Amino acid sequence: MAGDTQITVVGNLTADPELRFTNSGVAVASFRVASTPRTYNRQTNQWENGTAMFLRCTAWRTLGENCAETLKKGMHVIVQGRLVQNNWQTAQGENRSSVEIQVDEVGPSLRYATAQVQRTEGGNYGGNNGGYGGQGGGNFGGNGGFGQQSRGSQQNSGYNAGPQGGADNDPWAAAPGGSSFDDQPPF
Repeated sequence: MAGDTQITVVGNLTADPELRFTNSGVAVASFRVASTPRTYNRQTNQWENGTAMFLRCTAWRTLGENCAETLKKGMHVIVQGRLVQNNWQTAQGENRSSVEIQVDEVGPSLRYATAQVQRTEGGNYGGNNGGYGGQGGGNFGGNGGFGQQSRGSQQNSGYNAGPQGGADNDPWAAAPGGSSFDDQPPF
């Protein structure tokens, strides 16, 4: 939303996410991320940890359910969301406040790990008009998004895949002219 403070944090989960449901049945997952800055000390030739910052994160609805099912204590994650401040008054009349991240996106950091992404039922990356895996195709998708085959679909979609999808449209599948593969993009 306009005027919200956007924030991206990289850190480790301090505990497994806690999944709860509101009285109306809406899922909400809460977890904390410890973000520790590291600097290289040229005098000692060693990395040194700074003071850790602990941030409470809240993910709602399907995102919250997916967080509770996927994330575990100690995972190195990237969290993007809106920084919000909550204000309340205690029973003794004292004013209190806390800051938390209302999570928009979260995922594992792939710097020191690998991950297998599995699309959930009913999920897509951009609606039904293309984008990241919508039904209409689009530059990054088609029915399954990111080169994966969606459940119940006979088409394998990929980069710049239209109705046909598949590796035929993948510019990285083979080097131009049938030569050996190199690291340069084919465009």
